Amino acid sequence: MYKNVLLPIDLNHEASWRAALPQAAELVRASGGVLHVMTVLPDMGAALVENYFPDDYRETALKAAEGAVEALIKAHVPEGVSARPHLGYGKIHDCILSTMEDVSADLIVMASHAPDRVREFLVGSQADRVVRRSPVSVLIVRA
Repeated sequence: MYKNVLLPIDLNHEASWRAALPQAAELVRASGGVLHVMTVLPDMGAALVENYFPDDYRETALKAAEGAVEALIKAHVPEGVSARPHLGYGKIHDCILSTMEDVSADLIVMASHAPDRVREFLVGSQADRVVRRSPVSVLIVRA
């Protein structure tokens, strides 16, 4: 069925994985595949903004995020489910799609909030961007 399932999460929002992780883990367990848990550190968007951060900000932040993803896997992925951590830096949807290609994911499982027309118009949804661009199936779990 699914050999490589990608689960993008936001380490700052438990809702991004609380409902989606068990579903992704069950799909992986049923198929004997691998769960790829990833988080993305968004870039600052402008060099001017990045100048206000220490020179080693990216490396320090990525290292902390890596430890946090590994801890989440250890604490919340059921035994018997193979899981690997992944990190991205940049535009969230671009990193998700890039990681999907890198791990040959055949399914992306991600949480999304209930639609809110004003917020969607102003900001957009990362889940929406992934769904529109992904060449593989995407399972959206309502958070």
